[in-house]
Amino acid sequence: MSQGADPAYVARFRRKHGGDDGMRRYVAALYDVLSNAIGAEKMVLRAGKLDALRLMRSNLLPERILALQRLVFEDPTLDRLPQPGKYRATIAEIEEGLADLVAARSVEDTIESKVNAKMTERHQEYVKDLKLEALREDGGPETPATQKKMNDLLALDGRKLANSALRLLRPAALEDVVGQRSAITSLLAKISSPFPQHVILYGPPGVGKTTVARLALEVAKRRSYTPFEPDAPFVEASGATLRWDPRETTNPLLGSVHDPIYQGSRRDFAEGGIPEPKLGLVTKAHGGVLFIDELGEMDATLQTKLLKVLEDKRFIFESSYFDQSDPNVPAYVKKLFADGAPADFVMIGATTRDPDEIDGAIRSRCAEVFFEPLTEAQIRDIVTGAAKRLGVKLVKRVPGLIASYTIEGRKAVQILADAHGQALYRMRDDQSRSGRAPSIVEDDVTAVVQTGRLVPHTPVRARRTREIGKAFGLAVAHHVGSIIEIEAAAFPAAEQHKGGVRFNDTAGSMAKDSVFNATTVVRATAGVDPQDFDLHVNVVGGANIDGPSAGLGVFLALYSVLTKRPLPQDVAVTGELSIAGNVRPVGGIVEKLYAARQAGMRAVLMPHDNARDVDNTVGGIEIITVANVADVFAALGFAAKAPRLRRARGARAR
Repeated sequence: MSQGADPAYVARFRRKHGGDDGMRRYVAALYDVLSNAIGAEKMVLRAGKLDALRLMRSNLLPERILALQRLVFEDPTLDRLPQPGKYRATIAEIEEGLADLVAARSVEDTIESKVNAKMTERHQEYVKDLKLEALREDGGPETPATQKKMNDLLALDGRKLANSALRLLRPAALEDVVGQRSAITSLLAKISSPFPQHVILYGPPGVGKTTVARLALEVAKRRSYTPFEPDAPFVEASGATLRWDPRETTNPLLGSVHDPIYQGSRRDFAEGGIPEPKLGLVTKAHGGVLFIDELGEMDATLQTKLLKVLEDKRFIFESSYFDQSDPNVPAYVKKLFADGAPADFVMIGATTRDPDEIDGAIRSRCAEVFFEPLTEAQIRDIVTGAAKRLGVKLVKRVPGLIASYTIEGRKAVQILADAHGQALYRMRDDQSRSGRAPSIVEDDVTAVVQTGRLVPHTPVRARRTREIGKAFGLAVAHHVGSIIEIEAAAFPAAEQHKGGVRFNDTAGSMAKDSVFNATTVVRATAGVDPQDFDLHVNVVGGANIDGPSAGLGVFLALYSVLTKRPLPQDVAVTGELSIAGNVRPVGGIVEKLYAARQAGMRAVLMPHDNARDVDNTVGGIEIITVANVADVFAALGFAAKAPRLRRARGARAR
């Protein structure tokens, strides 16, 4: 509070309000201003609180001025009555305080009006939401906009351009599957029994693994002694797309828990912060078959998690947000967290990888079935059968032409379907309208092959001739055999005993070891020192030979070029060659024999210890087993001495 008023203001006040009567009216006016600013009731309450009620109602002017001071400045400690000569100075101070009070009140009124307007607006929105919720309860969640989108979706769903050719041409029964009789029998024996087993199917792509698995379940469901019900599900998944999420926010294979805090949830769950379990494919396959294609591509961590489910036959959900004692948690959620989701199924995995590339823990829990590569004759049968289901006629050479470009049944059917489109395109409009079935000719297949940039699956073909320095080896990758051409050239070294050996860097380290082993055996059998020559061994195409099985082929190519003895070009060989001249067993014999037959080879030389790997399904080719290079020379008609190298101490056959 200031110590004195403005002198000019006091003079004006004295001239305007002379005497006590004028002062009384002025003080009364100030009381009216205060009453209007804070309200009459509030002024009375404030006066009672500040012990100013008696002073305010007094007839004495000093007491009324003192009461006004207490009310304006809200200070009950003011107790000095103003002197007559100090009235105007005191009232000037009261006016300043009253001006501040009126200004603050005006601001409060403005803010309060805005607050009231906002509250009214929010109240109206809340009432609108309540009305919408009531409408949803009566009419469901649909609105005109959502109903229109649903109608558009149904219209799109009903619009179909054509049936899927692969679906139409897919075998409808196990009897229609070509070339896999032994695999089908083995699979049925494992799942169509009172105690079905988990199974891994190995084989090249496009030979019918998925189709056979689906049809095998249908057969098992019809047999009374199996545990499969008539409605047992067949659930498919791709191991190439299944990945383990370390955050565990999603897991379509096993199942996951929907986090209500970070992922949101349904309103009835979100309001209570209740985690919602999401069932995975293992539960959807309960009581049936879970088919995982490309099993070898599945994430390693996910494979480990899957093993736990295979053992427990259920999947357990976990969440830090779950509270068993929460009365708002639905009973089914409590049961899922307490007991887990049932997951008692038979797993059938399919892969093009080799068995040693599959996790050993999974292999130990599964039976194994191997699908055979398809021959050209079987591909021709597949094409012929698919043409009958498609309702088209084939020119005689069409099945063979298609079979020369693929060894996959699925790819052969795709080529046939594309050729069918070509045949329809070249038909005249009147012929197509008549409904007459088109005939697929060679030009139709050629057009498909050219536009698809397809190449023959076996570019190397046997020839009934002999050639120096060229041998045919056999390789296998992803259950598909192939022919490898091995060439050798020899030139006299610039300096005696200082020759060298060149070999493809891309062929791999094990293939290079085969070259060194072969030069040692050549030196012992040919009577020629390879160090007197610059030798160049080439694998045509620069293929990566992952293994020692090309050793025998490399040896024959080097032997031929150094001794000038031509090799038959209709004989393929496979086998690891030791420095003692022994031919040791190798893997992938069945696939290699199929590749040799596809290439038109007359005979195959293979290790004697692999004789047990040959089954009766491989026909049309002579199989000659050899134990050492002496047997090889005898089979090829060479008169040469066997190596007399001592076996290394501690060496043993594989």
